[in-house]
Amino acid sequence: MPEGQHNICKPKIFEGIYQTYAKDLRRFIFYKTQDIDQAEDILQDTFVKLWDNCSKVDPTKVKSYLYTVATNIFLNMVKHKKVVRKHQQTMTVHHTNESPEFVMLEKEFMDKLQQTIQALPEKQREVFLLNRIEKKKYKEIALQLDISVKAVEKRMHLALLVLREKIGNI
Repeated sequence: MPEGQHNICKPKIFEGIYQTYAKDLRRFIFYKTQDIDQAEDILQDTFVKLWDNCSKVDPTKVKSYLYTVATNIFLNMVKHKKVVRKHQQTMTVHHTNESPEFVMLEKEFMDKLQQTIQALPEKQREVFLLNRIEKKKYKEIALQLDISVKAVEKRMHLALLVLREKIGNI
């Protein structure tokens, strides 16, 4: 057939592909996910990807393209869920080893620390966060802020004095 008749980018052709494959593809995805909403999301994402790549997809291979894309989207979702689950388990294990009192005190301390850091003068807070959070060395901070290393040291010293006074030794 001439090239123009099977151009997936034409709305009528695309709609025909959707009508032809959507029902079976939805069933295929549902079989994998066991979740109708997730299956519908993957189906929609698959057809969006087909539309985005309509000029690159060989019309004679559209069915295998759809099934491959749907499977890849599903596998990426599974991988993402594993990462989230692992992270949640790590967080749960961390907290279940501690007493409720400890967890409460830790939260209160973190809140107080955060409030104290926010209350620091801007220049001290900036140096403190660059050093303690971003792990930058004084020389790197000096270059970034276009100030001397001595100025960085002084700002850090003043920030630590305030923190020690308000919170204790950190």
